[in-house]
Amino acid sequence: MEKVKVAVIGTGGMGTGHAEGITKNVEETELVAVCDFDKKVADEKAKTYGVPAFYDHKSLIKAGIADAVTIATPHYFHPPIAIDAFKAGLHVLSEKPIGVTVKAADKMLSAAEKSGLVFGVMYQQRTRGVMQAMKRLVDSGKLGRIYRATMIETHFRTQAYYDSAGWRATWKGEGGGVLLNQAPHGIDIFTWLMGLPEKLQAVTRTWRHNIEVEDEASALIWWANGATGYYHTSTAEAPGADVMEIAGDKGKIIFRNGTLTFYEIEPDVDTFCNDAGIMWGSPEAKETPVEIEDRPTGHSEIIRNWARAILYGEELLSPGAEGIRSLEFINAVILSGATGKPVEFPVPRERYERFIKEKIASSTFVKTVKEKRETDPKHVGK
Repeated sequence: MEKVKVAVIGTGGMGTGHAEGITKNVEETELVAVCDFDKKVADEKAKTYGVPAFYDHKSLIKAGIADAVTIATPHYFHPPIAIDAFKAGLHVLSEKPIGVTVKAADKMLSAAEKSGLVFGVMYQQRTRGVMQAMKRLVDSGKLGRIYRATMIETHFRTQAYYDSAGWRATWKGEGGGVLLNQAPHGIDIFTWLMGLPEKLQAVTRTWRHNIEVEDEASALIWWANGATGYYHTSTAEAPGADVMEIAGDKGKIIFRNGTLTFYEIEPDVDTFCNDAGIMWGSPEAKETPVEIEDRPTGHSEIIRNWARAILYGEELLSPGAEGIRSLEFINAVILSGATGKPVEFPVPRERYERFIKEKIASSTFVKTVKEKRETDPKHVGK
């Protein structure tokens, strides 16, 4: 079988997950190298997988042994590594988010477009049958005019997690907190279904952890069609929640911790409101079964789809170009939370660049680091 020769750049938790998937689950790929700035770690991973080790991405690219790379470094490095790879004729799969700032991501997308190569982003939630079903419902028009959308997606992380690496949860090393690390997957689905809003007003805070970036964020949202909504995320809540509601005048989606419920409304909300002629009552909301495909999911399925796009032109489930959407939302929430003012879309590029540079320059945070590289067991080999 024809295989894509892949090198993994960044062999921490997620990079190890990529390597496991490439070597154990995805028959369309062959792992040909690993790369990490930490020589000891790179050498250990190279020995584990029986491939060469590189200590900077330029040397790896120059070696000419790979057709494609996956990037699982800290977020700031995603755009420059991807740009160098595209210029050298290599396909790219980037971990989420594709960058820290929309301006840097714009350059990444431009390089991808000019290269004509396959660019994917690791948004593996899109592989889930329930997410695909929600997308079909929204795109089919069965909800009618959407007037409200809400998402609450919370997580829990210990202080030891944040202390495990110097780059985590700092303005200089990560560029944000929960919004750039845990939240992008949910935000990707939310904006995949709803599109980007017209503006939002956010509140962010750091209250549970000893970090300098946000561990909680909330936002009121306005879309151009008149719909309104609410978004909330954190790494300070247990048990975690995964809830989304999308309400339209003809139908309503309720997704709660993996379970999807769809209601068809007859007559539609507007008609009943205006024409019912009664004081009490509401239109009938009929729970309607939704077909949810039983399909393979997870990181390996994104890698497989990306490899098959390279080999056979298969349509990407998670195109890199769509990675800008979730990043745009994230930048808007961070900026609005910091300024206390609404932010309109598209996010002002130069203003956000100045904001990040100012946060880095003014930082006085002293981080305690207890270095530890450990892959989340939920993601190993999946």
